[in-house]
Amino acid sequence: MKFVISREALLRPLQLVAGVVEKRQTLPVLSNVLLEVQGQQLAMTGTDLEVELIGRVTLDEVGQEGEITVPAKKLMDICRTLPDGAQIEVEQDGQRVNVRSGRSRFTLSTLAATEFPNVENITEAHQSFSLEQGKLRRVIDRVSFAMAQQDVRYYLNGMLFEVSANQLRTVATDGHRLATALVDITGLDSTQQIIVPRKGVLEMAKLMTDPEASVEVIVSTNHLRLSTDAFTFTTKLVDGKFPDYGRVIPKNGSNVLLADRQELRQVFQRTAILSNEKYRGVRLVLDNDLVKVFANNPEQEEAEESLAVDYQGAQMEIGFNVSYLQDVMAVLGTEQVKLTLGDANSSALLEEPESGDALYVVMPMRL
Repeated sequence: MKFVISREALLRPLQLVAGVVEKRQTLPVLSNVLLEVQGQQLAMTGTDLEVELIGRVTLDEVGQEGEITVPAKKLMDICRTLPDGAQIEVEQDGQRVNVRSGRSRFTLSTLAATEFPNVENITEAHQSFSLEQGKLRRVIDRVSFAMAQQDVRYYLNGMLFEVSANQLRTVATDGHRLATALVDITGLDSTQQIIVPRKGVLEMAKLMTDPEASVEVIVSTNHLRLSTDAFTFTTKLVDGKFPDYGRVIPKNGSNVLLADRQELRQVFQRTAILSNEKYRGVRLVLDNDLVKVFANNPEQEEAEESLAVDYQGAQMEIGFNVSYLQDVMAVLGTEQVKLTLGDANSSALLEEPESGDALYVVMPMRL
């Protein structure tokens, strides 16, 4: 196997593929990237047995065909530290691979390509559709912060993808807050729910770099696959039942607050400084076009902020984890935010006043 490629053409897909590779592996071959040359195409594959990413690059000239695995991080670090515009020659030499560029020469250890595991082929696709990468990235980014991390309820350590009549909905919750976003797609009439694991979700988002270009999405019983000319990404699915998110979304809340999103975000940012580092609680007092935000901590330090808002509901005092409110403020895209409340013990519903393609639910906390 032998090929010549520019540093820039190799580095971007190699970084994405190496991101899938786990740092600490029980199988040595899983810390390697599989290099395959066929004609004028170089394919690079990384996997941790849960997710697999194949990145493809067109070479300037036909290479010498073959396949071998080399240490992913070392190859990436070599490419990254070479100067801009460098030409890189990669050549297999028996049990080693030589990497040359200008006056630099590196010899890397290898493992046989036959040792490299493959994620099972998708034999039966239940759903298949295409949408713009920008739209898929949007419904992932607006929801991913609410995914649980290392929760014993393993089905929460990921994101629900619900495909129904011409719509794709993403949902994430950690039991304290819930986020959901919606995008229209065409050509679908059946319904299916799948749970994509946390790592799969985060790697998918990194791949959506061309907002206008489309990506093909294939859903099977156990896998989700994304495909473009440049890459094929496959992730195993979480085998579990996602909670009924519809029951969590508050209905008919009568107390509605409209506020400038950036001003409210800054109020939360400042009061959070003096909130309890462990519990992160802040107290909101709402009354007649005014919201007051209070925070304190075990050192007897206190913060108080007032903000003029549009609020004509009942006088109310309610506590929240300020980090959860800040996360929602960060992903909303409008100038204003709409906050709907039932009473001091009910969850709050946050959304953009106009578009309504994303909803956020935050549970109150006792202070």
